[in-house]
Amino acid sequence: MKRVNKAQSVRNYVQAHPTATASQVAKACKVGAQYVYQVKADAKKRLDKQSDTHVESILKDFELAWKAGAGKERPERDPRVPQFDNVNHPAHYRAGGIETIDFIEAKDLNYRLGNAVKYITRAKHKGNELEDLKKAQWYLNREIDTLTGEIK
Repeated sequence: MKRVNKAQSVRNYVQAHPTATASQVAKACKVGAQYVYQVKADAKKRLDKQSDTHVESILKDFELAWKAGAGKERPERDPRVPQFDNVNHPAHYRAGGIETIDFIEAKDLNYRLGNAVKYITRAKHKGNELEDLKKAQWYLNREIDTLTGEIK
């Protein structure tokens, strides 16, 4: 029987439990949350190395196969092309290999600080960088006002 190392254990757990937080994965695999983040980041780097040409070639093969079988109804998608989940794991929160929610939970941030982090981390990836940074600033100002007693 082949022995599974810590990183493979983390990858196996994440694959079996895709909605698990880094804290849950760390506890189940008996490793630190930071180690889980590193394994996820390494996995993302490996995925990024699979160039767009790989996906393009799959799509081209798919298109050619469909055209060759003209008259048949076109399938919705090729299962080899990764699908993205904009509800549970949006790309703008996964940039850098760490999901923002996992970072917020690991640092035990409150609502205001969590939202500030959320807007900062997605600013360059969502569309309107300046607007997201202003939202982050609003939440930080609100936290500062709460700490100084200006808001109760």
